[in-house]
Amino acid sequence: MRKEMVFGFGIMALILAPTVLFTPWTHLTNGNLGLLMLSLVVVAIMLGFPTAFTLMGMGVFFAWLYYRSINPAIAAQQVLDLFVQRSYGVMSNDVLIAIPLFVFMGYLVERAALIERLFKSLHLALARVPGSLAVATIVTCAIFATATGIVGAVVTLMGLLAFPAMLRAGYNIQISAGAVTAGGCLGILIPPSVLLIVYGATAGVSVVQLYAGAFFPGLMLALLYVGYVVLLAKWRPSLMPPLSAEDRKVALPGFAQALAPRGSNALFGLARALGGTAGVPGRTVLGQLTVSLLPVLVIGGIVWTTYWVATAPVEKTDTSGLVEAGGLVAADTGDADKSEGLVGVQEPDEKAEGAAQPLGLPPGAEEEKKASADPAAAGPAAATPSPAAKAPASAKSAPAAVQDRLPVPGWFWVVLGIAAAITALVYALWSWERLEVFKLLLASFFPLAIMILAVLGSIVFGLATPTEAAAVGAFGGFVLAAIYRYVAHSRAVSAGPGQGSVGWMTIRELGSIVKDSTFLTAKTSAMVCWLFIGSAIFSAAFALLGGQEVVENWVLSLGLTPIQFMILAQFIIFVLGWPLEWTEIIVIFMPIFVPLLPKFGIDPLFFGLLVALNLQTAFLSPPVAMAAFYLKGVAPPHVTLNQIFAGMMPFMVIQVIALALLYVFPEIGLWLPSVVYGR
Repeated sequence: MRKEMVFGFGIMALILAPTVLFTPWTHLTNGNLGLLMLSLVVVAIMLGFPTAFTLMGMGVFFAWLYYRSINPAIAAQQVLDLFVQRSYGVMSNDVLIAIPLFVFMGYLVERAALIERLFKSLHLALARVPGSLAVATIVTCAIFATATGIVGAVVTLMGLLAFPAMLRAGYNIQISAGAVTAGGCLGILIPPSVLLIVYGATAGVSVVQLYAGAFFPGLMLALLYVGYVVLLAKWRPSLMPPLSAEDRKVALPGFAQALAPRGSNALFGLARALGGTAGVPGRTVLGQLTVSLLPVLVIGGIVWTTYWVATAPVEKTDTSGLVEAGGLVAADTGDADKSEGLVGVQEPDEKAEGAAQPLGLPPGAEEEKKASADPAAAGPAAATPSPAAKAPASAKSAPAAVQDRLPVPGWFWVVLGIAAAITALVYALWSWERLEVFKLLLASFFPLAIMILAVLGSIVFGLATPTEAAAVGAFGGFVLAAIYRYVAHSRAVSAGPGQGSVGWMTIRELGSIVKDSTFLTAKTSAMVCWLFIGSAIFSAAFALLGGQEVVENWVLSLGLTPIQFMILAQFIIFVLGWPLEWTEIIVIFMPIFVPLLPKFGIDPLFFGLLVALNLQTAFLSPPVAMAAFYLKGVAPPHVTLNQIFAGMMPFMVIQVIALALLYVFPEIGLWLPSVVYGR
């Protein structure tokens, strides 16, 4: 019997044995039925039954058992009513509209051959870095993850592009497989992650804040991967041999070959050529010089923006009239701050231990929130109205006071010095080869980066909802696909005339790309929506049977502190990542964990970031390890599944380290949401 099957059946035995031994079969209660349903659904999924329909079937059957115990005459009707109500609740969830749009954007980018040019340009740009091919693979995966978030698409495409290139360069099979699979799984965490949308819709947490919070943890994990590869390449060069001079060579165009003998620095050579050089048109020189000056223009723009933000005056607006006109009633938000998802409205438990300071929030944030909601609790000074508060109501719309710009802070000069040093270093190394590599990056990396920054920036800074930004991103992906395919066909026609009209070939190929992307988007979106419907019915049946109450009472009886509960929850999720995929863990177990968070004073946003980082293991941990199977499907025949599994193990250890860093330093994930949204 295969090792994977032995492992799987062993996990099922560990689940079924306690269920059979500790279930009081002679006097079953509803709570016992709920736990039995939870055990059976995990085993059924591990046996290969479709997740969504397994959840639906279990939910309908056990809900019928519950209603039958109350009133058998109308049990079937009540179950059907529950099915319809929960299905309609999923259909009316606006957040889920962003999923097909983001998925469509990802498939368009994947099929437009953008990533092939990106990998080639990054490979040349990082040629002198130890383990350059593996580093270029991880960086390409991270960039591609921000454009798609579809793990299967990233791993499969990089398995076709980067994996054979690393093997041809003499790279170790395990290292090559680990770089492709681990880098491909970054789409689980890095926005626009579908997992974050699913978690936000399940737990009732703002997807916008989840995106803001996941940005730096995703960047941290990618940097840890790169750091591991670079250190391993320096320590054991035999695993990742340096690229040969032939592989690092960049072909120079005609103008560069004509100007190169006059100096190795491309910037100075182009500046001297402005006066007129035989054989090189002035328009060509001016265009190449403009391209060469782009780095200093970008760095200057960043420095100027930093200065403008750092010295912006603080506008003070007189809001005393608003207090007099509306009072505390106008300031009361009521239920506006309650989160609602598949788990229902979350009521904070003020009696629970640790509820005074939610885990993951900055110190004093909860007290400050209470003081703003109840001035009387903040002391006599806060409860006594100020003279400004007694001003007439007509003063409430007084304009903001105009102030001079603030003095330049000391840290700005440090930023300016670093920017100047980077600029000097860039242009000191600005050879003719690096100019060509920069042009390759300019054509492959920057258009995609601008689209990604526009989509994610509009979400994070509140310029658009995730659904609106996803629609713009899908249109941007369509435009990029059209441009890149048009350029590719133009070059093909110029290289071999008589192949047909460039416009017609582009339209025909673009139609095929859109058709395939639409089909795959519909397939993926249908899977996610059916999972949500199945999860909604399953969680409703679990709540009816009192399973949530049984779990809650058991956890609270352990007397855990918030930190101990957090470690226990993340350990359970880590273990569940071995036999289950992230979709099943989110839709089945998050409705069980999330209602417990207020009992321990844990911020659901921080918990979601830990879960997203933890669930990276769901794609890298055998026996499921879908990333390994994606790579095996496109790898050469001599690459075995065990070699791929062995290559993924070091990256799983890095994921655990990243999880510990995020837990110890929650500001990694909470700093950006606190700055942008004032959490």
